[in-house]
Amino acid sequence: MTVRVLSPASGSVVPLTAVPDPVFAKAMVGPGVAVEPDSAAADVVSPIDGVVVTLHPHAFVVAGPSGQAVLVHLGIDTVKMKGESFSLHVVKGESVRSGQPVIGWEPETVAAAGYSPICPVVALDAGSDALTGFAPDGPVAAGDPLFLWHP
Repeated sequence: MTVRVLSPASGSVVPLTAVPDPVFAKAMVGPGVAVEPDSAAADVVSPIDGVVVTLHPHAFVVAGPSGQAVLVHLGIDTVKMKGESFSLHVVKGESVRSGQPVIGWEPETVAAAGYSPICPVVALDAGSDALTGFAPDGPVAAGDPLFLWHP
């Protein structure tokens, strides 16, 4: 089943290669894109319909009904912030709809702490040719389409 993956945050679409972490920039966990978020405090939304299978203050994975799972990582090395400036709106195992708020955060606080607030959005374990229809680099709103994921 082709899955339409939405932007989890408002900001600017950039290539995954722009992420200052080789795990994401080299697509080691899967292909995708990244969003350089607006600096204002905001909710990060689910990129697809599914179940929250992994949930941390700084990252989450939603698995769709066909098993395709999307990772959203809020910033780089933000695990070191130990949840500061993040608030969870769902629990692990909860069913969510695309566009539903999952985590609230403060990108400006992340940047002020010395971490990049960039948000990789990764199609976990997908082949590089499985994604099409990428949003062009530039402005994006939370809930706007980012790419299509074909099985």
